[in-house]
Amino acid sequence: MQPDSTLKVSGIWPDAETILVSLELFFRSGGPVLILLAFVGLALWMLLLERFWFRFAVFPSRLAACRRLESLKARRLQSCDLTLEIDFAFPLIKTLIAICPLLGLLGTVTGMIQLFDVMSAKGTANPRLMASGVAQATLPTMAGMTLAVTGLLCFTWLQRWGQLQRNHIRDLTTI
Repeated sequence: MQPDSTLKVSGIWPDAETILVSLELFFRSGGPVLILLAFVGLALWMLLLERFWFRFAVFPSRLAACRRLESLKARRLQSCDLTLEIDFAFPLIKTLIAICPLLGLLGTVTGMIQLFDVMSAKGTANPRLMASGVAQATLPTMAGMTLAVTGLLCFTWLQRWGQLQRNHIRDLTTI
């Protein structure tokens, strides 16, 4: 069954069926690389959300517990663990951010190859076939760049926060 290309929105927010149809159209237009990019983006945002959860929910209580410790040795051990937890998953997040535009570029290349195949088989007389190939070539690039830019903004903010907290923790453990 071919999804309807005209979407109906009643009210301010679209219903679940409209969203699903839109996503299906988007993934069909973007080609198979877009599905791979979606999994990478999902992993990236799960890691970023986990880091935000750590920053806002877990870290304040652990820092308070570290401050309550009487012994300097115990405070140093606790601060070491806290410093390691701040940097958890940063290298993996950085790698996923770097992969997103490359996967988008891969989608562009495969879309262009498909476009040239269609043009060589059916000629350049049918603009619908060419438009489909161009869409498959450009959508993964747009999706990859969007994931990379939004991920990089959040990652930079989290990394800057982590650097400030490491300095703060270092001050806690010095006499």
